[in-house]
Amino acid sequence: MGARLFLALSAAVWLPYGLYCFVDPAFLGDAAEVAFTGPTGSTEIRAMYGGLQMGMGILCARGALRADWQETALRTTLVLVSGLFLSRAGGVLIDGSPSAYTAMGLFFEGASSAAAAYFQRTSR
Repeated sequence: MGARLFLALSAAVWLPYGLYCFVDPAFLGDAAEVAFTGPTGSTEIRAMYGGLQMGMGILCARGALRADWQETALRTTLVLVSGLFLSRAGGVLIDGSPSAYTAMGLFFEGASSAAAAYFQRTSR
């Protein structure tokens, strides 16, 4: 039950955020200091911040709704979100103090990685 709730909550974060970034990629200019200078950059933000995150949301929703997808969703979340967390933490070490956006990302990704690892071990 806990794993399904975690996946449902994850879907409720990933899917709308990805959709918002797809629809309004310029939002990241103010929120995360990510900007683009032309159509290629806009498309890249739509793909990486929009499409990838919507895909994570769909995967998490599928894992929450279907027991046969739960293990795949947990494992994928663990691998991908841990990668985000470690890269973001490394970026802070290389680039300097984090912004509020970066701090929120570290918190969300760290907690999500830990929860995915926990539920993957306990839900077998």
